[in-house]
Amino acid sequence: MRRAAAELNAVGMDRQDLVRIGPFRGAPRQECNEETPLRWRRRITRELQELGVPERAARREAGRPYHLAGIDWRQILVEQTRDGTQRTWWLPRTVVRLLDAAEHTEKQWVHAARTRQASAAVTEPPSHPHQARVSDSRQTTSPEGPTASLRPYSKELEGQLYSVLSRKPGTSRKVAGWACAVCRTAPAAVLDHCHEHGYVRAPVCQSCNTLERPDHLYSNDIRVANRYTRLFDTDTADWLRHWHRCPGCRARTTLPLPHLAAWTAHIACRSLRPTHRAPRGRKPCGVLRVSWTGSQNAPRSCLLTVAVDFCPSGEHRVLAQVPYREAAERFRVWLAETAPAVAAAAGPDRLDGLPAQIRPVIADTSGDELELF
Repeated sequence: MRRAAAELNAVGMDRQDLVRIGPFRGAPRQECNEETPLRWRRRITRELQELGVPERAARREAGRPYHLAGIDWRQILVEQTRDGTQRTWWLPRTVVRLLDAAEHTEKQWVHAARTRQASAAVTEPPSHPHQARVSDSRQTTSPEGPTASLRPYSKELEGQLYSVLSRKPGTSRKVAGWACAVCRTAPAAVLDHCHEHGYVRAPVCQSCNTLERPDHLYSNDIRVANRYTRLFDTDTADWLRHWHRCPGCRARTTLPLPHLAAWTAHIACRSLRPTHRAPRGRKPCGVLRVSWTGSQNAPRSCLLTVAVDFCPSGEHRVLAQVPYREAAERFRVWLAETAPAVAAAAGPDRLDGLPAQIRPVIADTSGDELELF
């Protein structure tokens, strides 16, 4: 226990790298009991909602502290308000990953305990003792820990359409058995897919799925915050490999339009961003924002506009206007320099599964056997 406490205290945390944990519209309610422990996101949501009732708030203040997996989440919770009415709750990404791992561990141990109870309740001896021992060893967790049961993702879902796969029964249970295909440490929770082509990329955890999601201000306007440093600088090889799991993006050697726009603002226009004096040298001006007109389906008329918001001197300036085709070509050059292995696997001649003849596009791809490729 002391060793675990020391490892927990040694975990680094960036308080600026936040993940939204709620509240979300349409979230199903779940009751807490011994059979099904309440998930930590819903537990935090319930306790924060109780704080809004004076009687319950007084009762909670006099009760136990706000601890989950040894973490006092109330001390690091960030509450933001949009439009003066809608409240959202955020936690640092490191804390979210720790709580996800703790929830998965608890779930695995509960499953192992139920398996042992069920095997002890059997009164009739098995007809084949050796087979019984083998099946029981498969159900229980290994001595190394519950996370050892997570299997790495090995392209089992490559080339499948999300609209078809998401409707198949048992998909959520199958996803939960994989480790996240990006960070490879946390349990997978959702199927990440390309919104531009509709193909499944891979199962990922909630933290990586939130990190990858563009920060939309409007449908054609996104804010390029500091989290893109991990996507295009520190962990860029992992994310480029993940995005190119989509056959459409891999064949065109590009990214979905929101990601390509964010890359254009963060990387291609980095030298154009003005700076201001700061106590320790110079600081980049304001917050980058990129918008576009048109779409990737009409590349000749699609134009990306990179601008700066919240300038300290009160200026709001447009840094550049980049045509879509120019941005895509600059990305291909950068990809070959940054991730040669990903670039070598991209291009229309690298996809053996694509048909040689053009097929008519099927309008409704929701049914079985209606994949585009």
